[in-house]
Amino acid sequence: MKKVVVANDQGAVELTASIVEHLKKQGFEVNYLGIGEPVSVDYPDMAKAACEEFKKGGYEFGVLCCGTGIGISICANKIDGIRCALPQNCYAATMCKEHNDANFIAFGGRIDYPQPVLNMLDSYINTDVSMDERHVRRRAKMMALEK
Repeated sequence: MKKVVVANDQGAVELTASIVEHLKKQGFEVNYLGIGEPVSVDYPDMAKAACEEFKKGGYEFGVLCCGTGIGISICANKIDGIRCALPQNCYAATMCKEHNDANFIAFGGRIDYPQPVLNMLDSYINTDVSMDERHVRRRAKMMALEK
């Protein structure tokens, strides 16, 4: 069974619950590290916990959510090996996987998106990573920036 790690802060409790339910319906095993009620936690801690768990191996990808998705995605991208995208629509969700091989995707629980988050998540899930030479080259350059 494919595994996904998911974490959130208090700014995205309802959204994250719908994401977890959606992933489970699609047959994913979800390791949920977030909070299920609006109790204040710090999104850097949630991003760190999920990314460290992901890096242990065995996960297809991770999902992070906070009020806007911005803070938690910035934190995730500070961790070596993590490429976390914050898509604004289905096209961006597709491209972050196809071109950038994003291994995390983030959303904001307080954002009014032009397309439903679950549709964006499906666009991400249903996209293959491009092995075209130019995308492979660019991803290598992207990851080299960590050094």
